[in-house]
Amino acid sequence: MLKQLKNSVCQANLALVRHGLVVLTWGNVSGFDAARGLVVIKPSGVPYDRMQPDDMVVVDLDGRVVEGQLKPSSDLPTHLVFYRTWPQLGGVVHTHSAHATMFAQACLPIPCYGTTHADHFYGAVPCTRLLRPEETQTDYEFNTGKVIVERFGAQDPLQMPGVVVAGHGPFTWGASVGAAVENAVALEEVARMAIGARLLNPALEELPAHVLDKHFLRKHGPGAYYGQA
Repeated sequence: MLKQLKNSVCQANLALVRHGLVVLTWGNVSGFDAARGLVVIKPSGVPYDRMQPDDMVVVDLDGRVVEGQLKPSSDLPTHLVFYRTWPQLGGVVHTHSAHATMFAQACLPIPCYGTTHADHFYGAVPCTRLLRPEETQTDYEFNTGKVIVERFGAQDPLQMPGVVVAGHGPFTWGASVGAAVENAVALEEVARMAIGARLLNPALEELPAHVLDKHFLRKHGPGAYYGQA
């Protein structure tokens, strides 16, 4: 079942290692088949060097295992909140990549200081509020998804395909599994650049709106002209 998606999700999880976004087993990728309402996700706690496509777990949108011998990632409820709320997503990534996680632990958004950031994210990458005690004691992973959706409100998740969860770490997503991984790579890089830029110039202000608009909209949206047709 979903052989191609399981292979894509497995390869995406391995890509997190190649890009230096995870250590140990600190990360997971899922993919969504909207037509069938099924999610494929990394199994919980399995070392990346032993991971195979057949290890991926298939679940429905209620979290029931449809296929697979292993337990799904403990972050599955967070991923499911995304797919139920934003069915246009095709993939979700969670890591604890160092620089993006620094912003999460500082409870700060990642400011947009330059055009590299603007090429991928339409403004500052938001930071959620901290979860309340009762939200951590019961349904913690589900409530993590809820605070992300709460932070976004009506904002288009494909214009801002990432977030840092206060005290926790980053999540990214995209229209496909590959796009979600690309956004995770970009998020870590712009976080690293933002920290360096702020150290060089503590009085630095964010990129002006007209430059942000130019760089984001030339790559995204109906008027985009970057790349090949």
